[in-house]
Amino acid sequence: MERLHFDARFIRLDHHDGISRFSVELIKALSQKVKVVAIIYDLRQLEHLPEGVEFVLLNNPQSVSEFAIARKLNKLGATHVFSPMQIMGTAGRKYKLVLTLHDLIYYRHRKPPQDLNVLVQLIWRLYHLSYLPQKLLLNRADAIATVSETTKKLIELNKLTKREVGVVYNAAPGTPASTSRTFPTSRKLLYIGSFMPYKNVETLIKGAALVPEFELHLLSKIDASRKAELADLAKNLGAKVVFHGGVTDSEYQSLLQDSFALVTASKDEGFGIPLVEAMQQGTPVVVSDLEIFHEVAGIAGKYFQADDAVEFAKRIEELEETSTWEKASVDSLTQAKKFNWDSSADALLKLFSEIR
Repeated sequence: MERLHFDARFIRLDHHDGISRFSVELIKALSQKVKVVAIIYDLRQLEHLPEGVEFVLLNNPQSVSEFAIARKLNKLGATHVFSPMQIMGTAGRKYKLVLTLHDLIYYRHRKPPQDLNVLVQLIWRLYHLSYLPQKLLLNRADAIATVSETTKKLIELNKLTKREVGVVYNAAPGTPASTSRTFPTSRKLLYIGSFMPYKNVETLIKGAALVPEFELHLLSKIDASRKAELADLAKNLGAKVVFHGGVTDSEYQSLLQDSFALVTASKDEGFGIPLVEAMQQGTPVVVSDLEIFHEVAGIAGKYFQADDAVEFAKRIEELEETSTWEKASVDSLTQAKKFNWDSSADALLKLFSEIR
């Protein structure tokens, strides 16, 4: 492979979402191994990429011009193309192509991202009513990348593609701390993520009320009505809850390094980047008993049934034993090292090498 054209058009201009950060970090790692040509639609996207990276300026992936993008790449001499999504136009392509399906969560929770235009949101909802459109998109590629063994299993179980499926793990930016943490004086329990119903934040609040010496810190932005709803629940139960309304990356890192544990009671999840971010700092994770969380957190995780606030509180209390907490910190650092962008870049290049 002389060059890899990487579809970087999903890098956000304001703040990263999961796919945006996945794109940025994977390009950085790939650039150390192969010549990368970034496909962008706005020059501001280059601000997130390695200095001096080669690029081509093409159409917004949400425009009708997407139907002609393969012909444009043919003219540019592309031989290997990767997209972190599965919607890239392919009509007339003459190059090897790997598309990505991160997870299947939107088939179970069909509310589309609110930053999409109204027409795309409508298409999104219709698209996720059946697996057929997904199958048609995936089978246009030579191979499919996904970010976990859990999702790979679901893709195969639902027979979504005839193509080879490879795991290119998601990871977190930065590197793990050099040493594990000592038992903290902090009693902060951190939650970061949305407040959609399946995230099940109510169980965290109910559990926090059972361990009154702890404070539950809800870090993400939240709308006024949802905040009032959760604040009322906390008040009625006597739980200590702090609403941050959003934090910067540096504030988040500081909180992770000063917290007792990162927690989530989610009933469904596509991956679990916050788990990796916490484990990188040697911070224990107390999480709902989901297959994907077991894959991400492994022996470092402390698990409870998603709707069981009593079991959640018990997992927290178990960590109050100094030796238990410090072992969890060591295990967290060890587990976090399994998720790094260098290995993910290698996995993607291996997937391309296996295309015939």
